[in-house]
Amino acid sequence: MSIFQRTSVDAALHILRDTNRSLTTTQNHVSTGLRVAKAQDNGAYWAIATTVRTDNKANGAIQDALGMAAATMGVAYTAVSSAIEIVSTIKSKLVAATEQGVDKTKINDEITQLKAQLRSVSEAASFNGDNWVVLTDEDDPTKPKEIPASFIRGDDGSVKVSTLTYHIDVPSAGVTNSSDARYMVDDRAGGNGEYGALTTDHYATELGAAKNYVMIFSKEGDTTGQVEIGLDANTSADDLKDMISVTDAALKQMTTVGSSFGALEKRIDLQNDFAKSLTDSYTSGIGRLVDANMEEESGRLAALQTQRQLGIQALQIANASYNTITQLFQNI
Repeated sequence: MSIFQRTSVDAALHILRDTNRSLTTTQNHVSTGLRVAKAQDNGAYWAIATTVRTDNKANGAIQDALGMAAATMGVAYTAVSSAIEIVSTIKSKLVAATEQGVDKTKINDEITQLKAQLRSVSEAASFNGDNWVVLTDEDDPTKPKEIPASFIRGDDGSVKVSTLTYHIDVPSAGVTNSSDARYMVDDRAGGNGEYGALTTDHYATELGAAKNYVMIFSKEGDTTGQVEIGLDANTSADDLKDMISVTDAALKQMTTVGSSFGALEKRIDLQNDFAKSLTDSYTSGIGRLVDANMEEESGRLAALQTQRQLGIQALQIANASYNTITQLFQNI
């Protein structure tokens, strides 16, 4: 006679295996903090979380770009503010030159130094190689400056990067005027300084000045026929009047540029705050999908560890009972 049945042992072993599988799963949840760590855990949630994670990384890159843009705009705004102060001083010097008996050549020495400072301030307004106040041949003055602002995923799965733009005025095709002077200095070889508030002669022509006055010359542009604002002993009262008017017009345009820089800098700050909030929302949303409830998992872990100990004891008891019965019938 042989004994083939050991039902109690098999049952205890089956329960212990189930307990060990559950324990392993719970230990993984506790160690990783995730209840959906792989696609096999929950394919739908894993796919959503993976996509959102990649979007969140893209949003992080947008935040970096916004931070860089904010720094660049801060430098540009500082340069414009300094330039406005300098041009205001030049204007006051020109007004002082209208007094009878004043030494215009000495005043001009001061104006010359102030104009040199204008050039220095404009060229120094660069952050990470990006200068928003000096226009060179590398830039297209007819297109707005753009800053990455947000990463957008459409309902159809398509993605795009939206931008913030800086553009005071869109010029007509082939025609410019004083309102197109969105930079402080226009040093393009292909122009005559028309996009620079300090280098354009549009103020003079629009005001009907006798000469095409500019505050400073464009370095590379065609300056034929232009006259840089300055004084000598023979400067007439009419010349002074024209120079004062041109300088005042330049100040108004520079104020417009500075205001546009300030407005864009504020938009950058607001967009950066939104991007940070969006990152927090992404992280929170991912957590709701895949994060483990650590309090619940810890409680389950302790219960399963106890259950395993009881399962081991039950298996030992079942094995002992089976061995006893086997010994009783081994000689039959």
